[in-house]
Amino acid sequence: MAITLIAVVVALALGHAAPAFARSVREYGWYGNWLRWLDEKLPGEGFWRGRYGIAVALLPPLLLVLLFQFALDEPLLGFAGLVFAIAVLFYAWGPRDLDVDVDAVLEAGDPGSRLEAAQRLGAASTEPRTLVDAVFLQAQRRWFGVLFWFLLLGPFGALLYRLSALSAEADAQSLLPAETAAGARWLHALLDWPVAQLMTLAMALAGNFDTVVGAWKDNGGAGFNPEAGFLAAAGRASVRAEVAEDVRDYMEEGVSGSAMAVHMGEMPELRDAMGLAWRILLLWLAVLALFVLAGWVA
Repeated sequence: MAITLIAVVVALALGHAAPAFARSVREYGWYGNWLRWLDEKLPGEGFWRGRYGIAVALLPPLLLVLLFQFALDEPLLGFAGLVFAIAVLFYAWGPRDLDVDVDAVLEAGDPGSRLEAAQRLGAASTEPRTLVDAVFLQAQRRWFGVLFWFLLLGPFGALLYRLSALSAEADAQSLLPAETAAGARWLHALLDWPVAQLMTLAMALAGNFDTVVGAWKDNGGAGFNPEAGFLAAAGRASVRAEVAEDVRDYMEEGVSGSAMAVHMGEMPELRDAMGLAWRILLLWLAVLALFVLAGWVA
C-alpha cells in the first residue's frame, strides 16, 4: 500500500483514538508569537507590509518542513519519511474535532449552551442554515483542505494549508498589517478553491446530484472565483433535499407528525450535514485507494 494512503489512514485513526492527545499537540500559539515578532522587527514600509508580505511569515517554517521532507524520503526504506508525514498531517488536521463540536450543539440542554457550542463550531447562530454552512466550511478547513494539499505536496502542503488558514483567522488578522492581512485572506481563498470544487463534486456523487450541481452553478462554481460561496450553497441544497426526502418517506409509510419528529430527532439538518461530510470524506479515501491500486499515487 502506498505511503500516502498509510499516512492518511494512520493520522485519521490516531486523531479519533486519542482526541485528548490531539488537542494537546495541535497548539499554534507559536505562530501568533511569530507574527507578532515579525511585526515588531519589521516596522515602516516594506515587503512585510505589502500584499505578499505573508510569505515572510510562511516561508521559514515551510522551508524547514520541506527540508525534512526531502531528507527523510529515502532513509530506512522510506519509513522515516512515513513517520514524518504522519506527524505533520496529524498536527495540521483539525485543530478542533468536528464530530465533537457538532455533537455538542445537538446535545446542548438550553439555548445559551447551544449558542456557545454553535460558536465553537464556527456558526454565529443556531439557525439550521447557519449550522449547515458551518459544518461544510469547517469540514473544508479542518479536514479536506489539509488532506488535499497533503496529497498534492506531502507534509509541506499540509502545513502550508494549515498556516494559511490560521493567517486568515480573526486572531492572526489582528496581528497583521492591513495589506498583509488582505494577502493572507487571498492566499487562503486560493488554496480553498480547488478543495471546494472537489468537495462539491463528491457531494453531488454522494447526495442529490442535480440539486448540488444546480446550486453549484447558481453560486459561481462554474467560474474561477476563489471567494464564491458555492460550497455552502451546495451543502444547504443537498441537506434540504435529503430532509425533504426523509419526510416524504415517512409520510408514505403513514408515520404521524409526532412519530416523525421522534424518528428524525432534533435538528435533522445538522445531523444530515455531518453525515454528508463523512460520506464525502469516505468517497475521497475510496478514490485515493483506487489511485493507489492503479499506481498513480506513490
